[in-house]
Amino acid sequence: MKCQVVIPARLASTRLPGKVLLRETGKTLIQHVWEGAKQSKLAHGVTIAADDEKIIQAVKAFGGHAVLTSKDIACGTDRIAVVAQGMPDVDIFVNVQGDEPEILGDVVDTVAALLMNNPNAVMATLAAPIRSMEKAHDPSCVKVVFDSKGKALYFSRSLIPYPRDGVKEENLFNDPPIFWQHLGIYAYRRDFLLSLSSLPRTKLEKLESLEQLRVLENGFDILVGTVPGASIGIDTPDDYEEFVKKWKNRE
Repeated sequence: MKCQVVIPARLASTRLPGKVLLRETGKTLIQHVWEGAKQSKLAHGVTIAADDEKIIQAVKAFGGHAVLTSKDIACGTDRIAVVAQGMPDVDIFVNVQGDEPEILGDVVDTVAALLMNNPNAVMATLAAPIRSMEKAHDPSCVKVVFDSKGKALYFSRSLIPYPRDGVKEENLFNDPPIFWQHLGIYAYRRDFLLSLSSLPRTKLEKLESLEQLRVLENGFDILVGTVPGASIGIDTPDDYEEFVKKWKNRE
Protein backbone atom coordinates (compact mmCIF):
# COMPACT_ATOMS: atom_id res chain seq x y z
CA MET A 1 0.00 0.00 0.00
CA LYS A 2 1.59 3.25 -1.17
CA CYS A 3 1.47 6.35 1.04
CA GLN A 4 2.40 9.92 0.08
CA VAL A 5 2.74 12.96 2.34
CA VAL A 6 1.51 16.23 0.84
CA ILE A 7 2.22 19.56 2.55
CA PRO A 8 -0.06 22.39 1.39
CA ALA A 9 1.86 25.68 1.47
CA ARG A 10 0.35 29.11 0.85
CA LEU A 11 2.46 32.25 0.62
CA ALA A 12 -0.31 34.50 1.92
CA SER A 13 -1.11 34.42 5.64
CA THR A 14 -3.28 36.90 7.52
CA ARG A 15 -1.38 36.97 10.80
CA LEU A 16 2.12 36.18 9.51
CA PRO A 17 2.56 36.91 5.79
CA GLY A 18 5.01 34.69 3.93
CA LYS A 19 5.60 32.54 7.00
CA VAL A 20 6.52 29.38 5.09
CA LEU A 21 9.60 31.19 3.71
CA LEU A 22 10.81 32.66 7.02
CA ARG A 23 14.38 31.47 7.64
CA GLU A 24 15.82 32.89 10.86
CA THR A 25 17.03 29.40 11.77
CA GLY A 26 19.01 29.17 8.54
CA LYS A 27 16.27 27.04 6.98
CA THR A 28 12.88 28.07 5.68
CA LEU A 29 9.89 27.08 7.77
CA ILE A 30 8.67 24.82 4.98
CA GLN A 31 12.04 23.03 4.97
CA HIS A 32 11.66 22.23 8.68
CA VAL A 33 8.22 20.73 7.98
CA TRP A 34 9.55 18.75 5.00
CA GLU A 35 12.47 17.35 7.01
CA GLY A 36 10.14 16.20 9.79
CA ALA A 37 7.75 14.52 7.36
CA LYS A 38 10.66 12.83 5.58
CA GLN A 39 11.36 10.87 8.77
CA SER A 40 8.19 8.84 8.17
CA LYS A 41 8.87 5.13 7.68
CA LEU A 42 5.56 4.45 5.92
CA ALA A 43 5.49 7.30 3.41
CA HIS A 44 7.07 6.70 0.01
CA GLY A 45 7.60 10.40 -0.60
CA VAL A 46 6.85 13.98 0.42
CA THR A 47 5.40 16.59 -1.94
CA ILE A 48 4.81 20.27 -1.23
CA ALA A 49 1.65 21.69 -2.85
CA ALA A 50 2.54 25.38 -3.28
CA ASP A 51 0.51 28.34 -4.50
CA ASP A 52 3.43 30.55 -5.50
CA GLU A 53 6.56 30.18 -7.60
CA LYS A 54 8.66 31.60 -4.74
CA ILE A 55 7.83 28.54 -2.67
CA ILE A 56 8.63 26.25 -5.59
CA GLN A 57 12.09 27.79 -5.92
CA ALA A 58 12.74 27.57 -2.16
CA VAL A 59 11.78 23.88 -2.15
CA LYS A 60 14.02 23.14 -5.13
CA ALA A 61 16.90 24.87 -3.31
CA PHE A 62 16.80 22.33 -0.45
CA GLY A 63 16.18 19.34 -2.72
CA GLY A 64 12.47 18.84 -2.12
CA HIS A 65 9.65 18.07 -4.53
CA ALA A 66 6.94 20.68 -5.11
CA VAL A 67 3.89 21.09 -7.33
CA LEU A 68 2.47 24.51 -8.23
CA THR A 69 -1.30 24.75 -7.57
CA SER A 70 -3.76 27.58 -8.07
CA LYS A 71 -3.96 30.51 -5.64
CA ASP A 72 -7.75 30.25 -5.88
CA ILE A 73 -8.00 26.88 -4.10
CA ALA A 74 -9.99 27.39 -0.91
CA CYS A 75 -8.46 24.89 1.54
CA GLY A 76 -5.59 22.48 2.09
CA THR A 77 -7.71 19.40 1.37
CA ASP A 78 -8.63 20.69 -2.08
CA ARG A 79 -5.00 21.61 -2.77
CA ILE A 80 -3.92 18.06 -1.91
CA ALA A 81 -6.65 16.67 -4.17
CA VAL A 82 -5.01 18.45 -7.09
CA VAL A 83 -1.75 16.61 -6.33
CA ALA A 84 -3.63 13.33 -5.89
CA GLN A 85 -5.08 13.60 -9.40
CA GLY A 86 -1.56 13.26 -10.77
CA MET A 87 -0.62 10.30 -8.54
CA PRO A 88 -3.01 7.45 -9.47
CA ASP A 89 -0.67 4.82 -8.01
CA VAL A 90 -0.87 6.22 -4.45
CA ASP A 91 -3.40 4.64 -2.07
CA ILE A 92 -3.16 6.95 0.95
CA PHE A 93 -2.39 10.67 1.15
CA VAL A 94 -1.32 12.28 4.42
CA ASN A 95 -1.98 16.00 4.83
CA VAL A 96 0.72 17.67 6.95
CA GLN A 97 0.22 21.36 7.69
CA GLY A 98 2.88 23.64 6.19
CA ASP A 99 3.33 25.64 9.40
CA GLU A 100 4.24 22.81 11.81
CA PRO A 101 8.05 22.71 11.86
CA GLU A 102 8.17 20.25 14.76
CA ILE A 103 6.14 17.53 13.05
CA LEU A 104 7.56 14.05 13.67
CA GLY A 105 7.77 11.12 11.29
CA ASP A 106 6.21 8.91 13.98
CA VAL A 107 3.11 11.12 13.98
CA VAL A 108 2.80 10.78 10.21
CA ASP A 109 3.10 7.01 10.56
CA THR A 110 0.46 6.91 13.31
CA VAL A 111 -2.22 8.55 11.18
CA ALA A 112 -1.27 6.59 8.03
CA ALA A 113 -1.41 3.31 9.94
CA LEU A 114 -5.02 3.99 10.96
CA LEU A 115 -6.07 3.60 7.33
CA MET A 116 -3.63 0.79 6.57
CA ASN A 117 -4.98 -1.24 9.50
CA ASN A 118 -8.66 -0.40 8.92
CA PRO A 119 -9.46 -1.20 5.26
CA ASN A 120 -13.02 0.11 5.46
CA ALA A 121 -12.00 3.53 6.78
CA VAL A 122 -11.70 6.41 4.32
CA MET A 123 -10.21 9.16 6.50
CA ALA A 124 -8.24 9.47 9.74
CA THR A 125 -6.81 12.16 11.99
CA LEU A 126 -5.15 12.56 15.41
CA ALA A 127 -5.83 14.13 18.79
CA ALA A 128 -3.79 14.96 21.91
CA PRO A 129 -4.94 15.49 25.53
CA ILE A 130 -5.78 19.02 26.70
CA ARG A 131 -4.33 19.68 30.14
CA SER A 132 -5.61 23.16 31.07
CA MET A 133 -8.96 24.92 31.19
CA GLU A 134 -7.43 27.93 29.46
CA LYS A 135 -6.61 25.83 26.40
CA ALA A 136 -9.93 24.00 26.59
CA HIS A 137 -11.76 27.34 26.24
CA ASP A 138 -9.43 28.71 23.53
CA PRO A 139 -11.35 28.83 20.19
CA SER A 140 -8.10 28.49 18.25
CA CYS A 141 -7.66 25.07 19.90
CA VAL A 142 -10.07 22.81 18.03
CA LYS A 143 -11.65 20.12 20.19
CA VAL A 144 -12.82 16.66 19.12
CA VAL A 145 -14.97 14.02 20.80
CA PHE A 146 -14.96 10.43 19.57
CA ASP A 147 -16.69 7.16 20.43
CA SER A 148 -15.31 3.97 21.96
CA LYS A 149 -14.24 2.72 18.51
CA GLY A 150 -12.30 5.89 17.76
CA LYS A 151 -14.81 7.42 15.36
CA ALA A 152 -15.21 11.18 15.53
CA LEU A 153 -18.54 12.42 16.85
CA TYR A 154 -17.92 16.16 16.45
CA PHE A 155 -15.25 18.83 16.11
CA SER A 156 -15.69 22.29 17.59
CA ARG A 157 -13.96 25.50 18.59
CA SER A 158 -16.20 25.48 21.67
CA LEU A 159 -15.59 23.41 24.79
CA ILE A 160 -16.77 19.84 24.16
CA PRO A 161 -17.81 17.95 26.16
CA TYR A 162 -19.21 20.64 28.47
CA PRO A 163 -18.82 19.86 32.20
CA ARG A 164 -22.00 20.49 34.20
CA ASP A 165 -22.01 22.51 37.43
CA GLY A 166 -20.58 20.68 40.41
CA VAL A 167 -17.68 19.03 38.58
CA LYS A 168 -14.44 20.20 40.20
CA GLU A 169 -11.95 21.68 37.73
CA GLU A 170 -9.01 19.81 39.25
CA ASN A 171 -10.73 16.53 38.38
CA LEU A 172 -11.18 17.44 34.72
CA PHE A 173 -7.57 16.91 33.74
CA ASN A 174 -6.87 13.53 35.28
CA ASP A 175 -6.27 10.43 33.19
CA PRO A 176 -7.94 9.17 31.13
CA PRO A 177 -8.27 12.55 29.40
CA ILE A 178 -11.68 14.15 28.98
CA PHE A 179 -10.77 16.92 26.55
CA TRP A 180 -8.91 16.27 23.31
CA GLN A 181 -7.25 18.75 20.97
CA HIS A 182 -7.68 17.95 17.32
CA LEU A 183 -4.38 17.99 15.43
CA GLY A 184 -4.33 19.31 11.89
CA ILE A 185 -3.03 16.15 10.25
CA TYR A 186 -5.19 13.88 8.09
CA ALA A 187 -4.92 10.68 6.10
CA TYR A 188 -7.26 10.03 3.17
CA ARG A 189 -7.80 7.21 0.73
CA ARG A 190 -7.24 8.59 -2.74
CA ASP A 191 -10.73 7.97 -4.13
CA PHE A 192 -12.35 9.52 -1.08
CA LEU A 193 -10.07 12.55 -1.22
CA LEU A 194 -11.01 13.21 -4.83
CA SER A 195 -14.73 12.88 -4.10
CA LEU A 196 -14.47 15.05 -0.97
CA SER A 197 -13.02 17.96 -2.90
CA SER A 198 -16.09 17.95 -5.15
CA LEU A 199 -18.58 18.26 -2.26
CA PRO A 200 -19.92 21.76 -1.54
CA ARG A 201 -19.11 23.41 1.77
CA THR A 202 -21.64 22.55 4.46
CA LYS A 203 -23.52 24.57 7.07
CA LEU A 204 -21.54 23.49 10.12
CA GLU A 205 -18.26 23.66 8.22
CA LYS A 206 -18.96 27.31 7.41
CA LEU A 207 -20.20 28.09 10.92
CA GLU A 208 -17.17 26.69 12.76
CA SER A 209 -14.72 27.26 9.88
CA LEU A 210 -13.65 23.60 10.16
CA GLU A 211 -13.42 21.71 6.88
CA GLN A 212 -13.48 18.29 8.57
CA LEU A 213 -17.12 18.89 9.48
CA ARG A 214 -17.94 18.56 5.76
CA VAL A 215 -17.02 14.88 6.10
CA LEU A 216 -19.26 14.23 9.11
CA GLU A 217 -22.17 16.21 7.66
CA ASN A 218 -22.07 14.02 4.56
CA GLY A 219 -22.30 10.85 6.65
CA PHE A 220 -18.68 9.62 6.45
CA ASP A 221 -16.60 8.41 9.42
CA ILE A 222 -13.29 9.90 10.54
CA LEU A 223 -11.05 7.65 12.64
CA VAL A 224 -9.25 9.44 15.46
CA GLY A 225 -5.94 8.19 16.81
CA THR A 226 -4.26 9.64 19.89
CA VAL A 227 -0.75 10.87 20.62
CA PRO A 228 0.73 12.17 23.90
CA GLY A 229 1.14 15.80 22.86
CA ALA A 230 0.61 18.36 20.14
CA SER A 231 3.32 19.97 18.04
CA ILE A 232 3.13 23.76 17.88
CA GLY A 233 1.92 25.41 14.69
CA ILE A 234 3.26 28.81 13.63
CA ASP A 235 0.41 31.32 13.36
CA THR A 236 1.85 34.57 14.72
CA PRO A 237 5.21 36.40 14.93
CA ASP A 238 5.42 35.36 18.60
CA ASP A 239 4.96 31.70 17.65
CA TYR A 240 7.80 31.93 15.17
CA GLU A 241 10.06 33.78 17.60
CA GLU A 242 9.49 31.05 20.19
CA PHE A 243 10.31 28.34 17.64
CA VAL A 244 13.51 30.15 16.60
CA LYS A 245 14.62 30.42 20.24
CA LYS A 246 13.98 26.75 20.80
CA TRP A 247 15.85 25.84 17.61
CA LYS A 248 18.89 27.92 18.49
CA ASN A 249 18.99 26.59 22.05
CA ARG A 250 18.69 22.93 21.06
CA GLU A 251 21.41 20.59 22.23
